[in-house]
Amino acid sequence: MKVTVCGAAGGIGQPLSLLLKLSPYVTELSLYDVVNSPGVGADLSHIDTNTKIQSFLPDNDGLSKALQNTDIVIIPAGVPRKPGMTRDDLFAINAGIVRDLAQGVASFAPDAFVLVISNPVNSTVPIFAEVLKKNGVFNARKLFGVTTLDLVRANTFISQLSNDSLNPENLKIPVIGGHSGDTIVPLFSLGSPEFYKSLSIEQRDALIHRVQFGGDEVVQAKKGMGSATLSMAYSGFKLAEELMKAIKGDSSIVDSSFVYLSDDIKGAKEVRQLLPDLDYISLPVKLSAKGVESIEIDVLNKINDHEKELLNVAIDQLKTNISKGINFIKNQA
Repeated sequence: MKVTVCGAAGGIGQPLSLLLKLSPYVTELSLYDVVNSPGVGADLSHIDTNTKIQSFLPDNDGLSKALQNTDIVIIPAGVPRKPGMTRDDLFAINAGIVRDLAQGVASFAPDAFVLVISNPVNSTVPIFAEVLKKNGVFNARKLFGVTTLDLVRANTFISQLSNDSLNPENLKIPVIGGHSGDTIVPLFSLGSPEFYKSLSIEQRDALIHRVQFGGDEVVQAKKGMGSATLSMAYSGFKLAEELMKAIKGDSSIVDSSFVYLSDDIKGAKEVRQLLPDLDYISLPVKLSAKGVESIEIDVLNKINDHEKELLNVAIDQLKTNISKGINFIKNQA
């Protein structure tokens, strides 16, 4: 399977590319960036796995060559967050980068699966979709916004709060909504109900806030020298490998992603009925060789009253974030 990383020389792109080089599912790894991708490629090529490495810069049709015959495109390209920045602050810069890469995918790899990491995901995924729509190649089953880091943090943070009586590797806390601040809605009541019920309201609220704003914790700890690159690379790889397993025939894979609620995807109409006027949301999705096989809507019927309140807050913000991405492309017509 060929995987292309766009933004391979960046803080997320390098560790992500390393993880992909180690994956038994990846036979060819294509690295693209505006600078330094040949150096990253040379470094990775010394690792003794059987994955073939190719590196490309923009010169000499580098993007088209990087995307040629690729199965999966992963996009961590863009600028990282700095202290005091929100994901929305990144929009003006990253929106243009994602637009141009989306055009490249539409032109050179229209059938590829695409995993968008570039922030703000709530807006960049709609940007990607609008560009693909303009080019007549949009397939909602194959476009994923990577929200896996929110699940990873939820598993980790509740394990830490339990003094490790809960093993994070055995947890699968559902997280729905979006991928920024209050749009992130962790459903601890479904993932670890007994322990979660034992928390005080103060502990509960602090735990949820930590998941929602975990990125700030990393930015502050790095003292302005970076953001959540390693955990994000791991999270992007985790979703990519789950997708690769599904493409290879594993029918048991369910993971969460920020997806377009297309009527031809099982469960999407039901989500729209429950959450009117919302075109995108992160929910658990069943994966197959097609990509998104179905959307698992059971979680929406099982959440408690407090989580419903959090989801209502998330939906209001999501509508604004999504419209921002859509309008960025429509206003350039």
